[in-house]
Amino acid sequence: MKYLVIIEKTNTGYSAYSPDLTGCVSTGATREEVERSMREAIEFHLEGLRKEGYEVPEPSSMCAYVEA
Repeated sequence: MKYLVIIEKTNTGYSAYSPDLTGCVSTGATREEVERSMREAIEFHLEGLRKEGYEVPEPSSMCAYVEA
């Protein structure tokens, strides 16, 4: 499954979250680091949901860029 990940620049690096996976967040010093860390966070999050018997949410978020 592919989940949308939002990456934001911070004062100390980058942060990331997925709108489809409440509470699944990550940080990193570089964009590459936060992407790698977020991939691991998503895998860990989904594994935890499955172990606890919760339904794994289907990816449903979308994104678009709008030029103004």
